[in-house]
Amino acid sequence: MSELNDYLEGKITFEEFERRREERKAKDKEQKGDVSECEEAADQEDAVPSTSKPSARETRLRQTETAEEGVSPSVQKAFASMIGEGLEECVEEDEDNEDGKMEWRDIGEEDGDDDDDEEEEEEEEEEDNDDNEVTPGDVFALEMELNRENKKMMKERRHRSKLPRALRGLMGEANIRYARGEKEDAILMCMEIIRQAPVAYEPFSTLAMIYEDQGDMEKALQFGLIAAHLNPSDYEEWVKLADMSLEQDNVKQAIICYTKAIKYDPSNVQYLWERSSLYEQVGEHKQAMDGYRRILSLLPPSDGEQFMQLSRDMAKSYYESSELPSAIGVMEEALESHPELVSHECVNMAAELFIANHQHDKALEVLVKFCGIVLKREEKEETETQTETADNTPAQDTEGEEKKNDSEEEKGKIVEVVIPDDVPIDIRVKMMVCLIHRSVIKPLDTMLTSLMEQNPEELGDLYLDVAEAFMEEGEYNSALPLLSALVCSERYNLAVVWLRHAECLKALGHLEVAAKSYSKVVEMAPLHLDARLALSTLQQQLGRPNMALKALEPMYDAETLAQDSSAAQQELKLLLHRSTLLHAQGRTDDYIDTVLTMLSMLLKVAMVRAQVCVVSDRSSGVKHLKLIKVSRNNLTEIVDQEAAYLDVIGKTSVLSRDDWWKLLQRCLAVLCEVKRFAEAELLVDSTLEYYSFYDDRVKRKELEYLGLSAAFLDRNFRKAYDYIRLMLMDNVERTQLWNVFNQVTLHSQDARHHRFCLRQMLKHPDNHALYLLNGHTSLVSGTFKHALGQYMQAFRNQPDHPLHSLVVGLTFFHMACQRFVMKRHPLIVQGFSFLWRYVDLRGHCQESLYNIGRALHQLGLSHLAIHYYEKALTLPPLKLEGIDDDQVDLRREIAYNLSLIYQSSGNKEMARRVIYTYCTV
Repeated sequence: MSELNDYLEGKITFEEFERRREERKAKDKEQKGDVSECEEAADQEDAVPSTSKPSARETRLRQTETAEEGVSPSVQKAFASMIGEGLEECVEEDEDNEDGKMEWRDIGEEDGDDDDDEEEEEEEEEEDNDDNEVTPGDVFALEMELNRENKKMMKERRHRSKLPRALRGLMGEANIRYARGEKEDAILMCMEIIRQAPVAYEPFSTLAMIYEDQGDMEKALQFGLIAAHLNPSDYEEWVKLADMSLEQDNVKQAIICYTKAIKYDPSNVQYLWERSSLYEQVGEHKQAMDGYRRILSLLPPSDGEQFMQLSRDMAKSYYESSELPSAIGVMEEALESHPELVSHECVNMAAELFIANHQHDKALEVLVKFCGIVLKREEKEETETQTETADNTPAQDTEGEEKKNDSEEEKGKIVEVVIPDDVPIDIRVKMMVCLIHRSVIKPLDTMLTSLMEQNPEELGDLYLDVAEAFMEEGEYNSALPLLSALVCSERYNLAVVWLRHAECLKALGHLEVAAKSYSKVVEMAPLHLDARLALSTLQQQLGRPNMALKALEPMYDAETLAQDSSAAQQELKLLLHRSTLLHAQGRTDDYIDTVLTMLSMLLKVAMVRAQVCVVSDRSSGVKHLKLIKVSRNNLTEIVDQEAAYLDVIGKTSVLSRDDWWKLLQRCLAVLCEVKRFAEAELLVDSTLEYYSFYDDRVKRKELEYLGLSAAFLDRNFRKAYDYIRLMLMDNVERTQLWNVFNQVTLHSQDARHHRFCLRQMLKHPDNHALYLLNGHTSLVSGTFKHALGQYMQAFRNQPDHPLHSLVVGLTFFHMACQRFVMKRHPLIVQGFSFLWRYVDLRGHCQESLYNIGRALHQLGLSHLAIHYYEKALTLPPLKLEGIDDDQVDLRREIAYNLSLIYQSSGNKEMARRVIYTYCTV
């Protein structure tokens, strides 16, 4: 195999390869003892005279017969047919190639290797002049040559035939069979050719034609596309495939085919036009416009009419797609390229585009240039002025000021406009619009009068253009007659015209008439939000609050709001204005209904998780909304909560998160004002399930405080305990939280807080509030020793605090009052020592003397208790900041205890007197 590798790598020629191969074969035969056979074959070769050399046709036939042994039966059948019928034509073609025509091997690079070509020619000459018979080695050489040709064809750039010479006859036979109607045989032959030469396009093209004749357009298109990709330079084939794709409604495939055809025929305007049209069908506006621009660049100057027509169509398409700068660019190019072909239609379109882009100077320039309009200006004496700064340096004017100086100072004011008679009315109107925006009003009187003489039924759009121009410049008095004529017409009695009429009247101060015009707009276009808001504002200014609220009634039903995101956003804007108006009018219940409607749209998913629902309530005789707690079975479960949450975000994005937060706070405040604490609590629960507020920790903690307040006011102490417990776990050192915790536990009648306080004591053994709370818990439960231990820890930490001395003293008294106790008197003495320390720290006041009296009363020392009670009655209550005097006044409690002592001693008169004096309401 070494000589084969050398031949494939190009190290030796084909002649050298044959010589080495023959030597190797002879050597193998000698080793096997077949030397005699080799000599006999050599004698036979020597016996053949040189004049009896076989012809090229006989050699090719022998090679073909030998090659049939290694191919499929279908190919053998094809080769047999070729020998009898079609091979003679192929041989003639090959002989023509030998006379000097280009062969199939010449399809390489344009700057291909000349050495390879010379080697191929030498191989062909040797093949033709070979005087040996065809052997299996020759078949092997033929197969190697085919493989080499196929590999070479894969690397070629020029799209010529990549069909090897040995298969051309079979390809011709396939075409002949197809022409005779033997399509099945032709298909088999093409498939065999594809197997041996997969990069040749001819069999694919033939298969495409066969399937197209059979009516199988899908297969025909598939094989045609393969053939076109193998031979891409045939742009006509690409166009044919594009038509076939369109017949199968495959527009994108047709676009690809036209793109390929344009690549190899870039100057074909028809292909560009067809592709741009297809781009428009699939909604690819940019690509379509790029194609049209390319067409404009390819059109010769002689096709000016087509250039102008295409430019107008492109400008219109750009304008409809809101690409105003592109539309203006196309029209400017058209006006510059063919000024002699500019018609009134072109001028009208260009002026309209410039006006829409607020380029009124350019629009005026186009109108004057192409319509023969003359602008007469007043003559003005030339004066040289120079503006300088304080340091004698010239001041730098802006570009707008320079333009203004050029137009007004240098050219002078426009005093008259002369328009030729042949100028259409729509161009005259655009001229008026440009002059209005340049504040040229006086010369328009004649033109305006001429316009007003026209029938508004026919030229209503022009009326509206001039009126809107007047309104933009603040000339409402000039715009009002035009708008009044339009609203009285039948054809232009439209909502947009009534809206402009109402805006004009409102600007002039005619509020009553403006309100009627706005009402007409709402009647004709009930979904126009701006008209509703303006009408509501006017009605409120006119002192009609009910009419103002009527203008802000809901626009959409619940089903539409659930499906349409834009409708939900419009409804939210309306409800926001309605809530503001209701709050200003003091209609609290209606305000709550509106705000709850808005918040239910925001908290839709959160309410499902919190098991909260908004329902209608008629218990008061009037329909209002109410928040209630429902079971999960009565709620409609949301399958994809994440998708529903994103849908809610999209619908409620019309308001920012801060706006929603303020709305929620205001709603909670109003609910608490009307003592609807339970609903406020449910609203907080729902809001805590809303993800957007989780990002801001401050808002999250504020929501927890609001929930705690609502639960406490609703006397839902179990819920309040859940809130305060979490707050204390987060910040155990905050005294205010412990005070609230104490209030909640006092009212809850729940013992859960005992274990919570003990667990917190293990985590925070130095917390002062926990000493007192655990002491109170032990004192109430009767474990006085544990209570005394906790109180003494608090006393050691803050010995000067009056409360610590008081609770320690009271604990000693409770211990002394037990039935079985040893050393009762020392306990009483210790108790009084702490109690008098408390009096010293607190001072002689109503509270301290009352507590001394209570201690003596508890020990049974009634005569001493009476003394301190009566002394406490003579003292005024303490003044504490933020607390009413009545809340800290202890005279009722003191009088009641005194009455008990008097009553137990039998002095009922004295007891009755004390009660009547201090305890009568």
